[in-house]
Amino acid sequence: MRLVEYKNANIYQRHGVQVLEGVNFHVDEGEFIYVIGRVGSGKTTLLRTIYCENDMDEADEASVLGFDLMDMRRKDIPTLRRQMGIIFQDFQLLGDRTVYKNLEFVLKATGWKNKNERNERINEVLKAVGLENSIEKMPHELSGGEQQRVAIARAILNNPKLIVADEPTGNLDPETAEGVVKMLKEISQHGTAVIMSTHNLSLVEQFPGIVYKCERGKIEDITKSYRDVKLIDEPDRDNIEVKYTERMEI
Repeated sequence: MRLVEYKNANIYQRHGVQVLEGVNFHVDEGEFIYVIGRVGSGKTTLLRTIYCENDMDEADEASVLGFDLMDMRRKDIPTLRRQMGIIFQDFQLLGDRTVYKNLEFVLKATGWKNKNERNERINEVLKAVGLENSIEKMPHELSGGEQQRVAIARAILNNPKLIVADEPTGNLDPETAEGVVKMLKEISQHGTAVIMSTHNLSLVEQFPGIVYKCERGKIEDITKSYRDVKLIDEPDRDNIEVKYTERMEI
């Protein structure tokens, strides 16, 4: 089943600067897709169009989960997003409430009215990510890897057809990053498609999938040749704030 279809799409930042031209990109059910490229190459901007954080104005076709992005009305965006999970590099947990309350907030916002059903679902997803014993902890009491696992639990609460993960391992050590990608890979094997941006080629090597590369304003499928690609290393910790800001802008 086709979940995302972009044909000859032009991708713009929110302030009108074009970052990708003539994008042909598609996602089918259960696929695990990497979008790789240097910092500033347009990976994040592409993903933002999928969950309608950025508008899609120029394309021969641009559809996500049955919605035509070219005719998308603002009031329909929440309906689209309820069918997908979104994972960010900086976790974006609510720091003033427990793990349970973070997950309950999402369920209440998406129409789960029965408290027993909410409790059951929260326990299910926390068990799936190995954090059932952290249900009453605050985010600051968790490690970076644990916070990202909570973010994954949040993303799968509503059994999404699609997960969009923007540099989900960018702030994690290599071992923890490996565990996060392994978890996402397992989720895809149960039918949920995963789109993950990264510039960590060792993860691509370890957990194979379909690979698209953003470079010089273009995107192409390089699944058969990604081993020949060279990207910049992970940013130095001294420069993480500058590099991270660049990612968020792009």
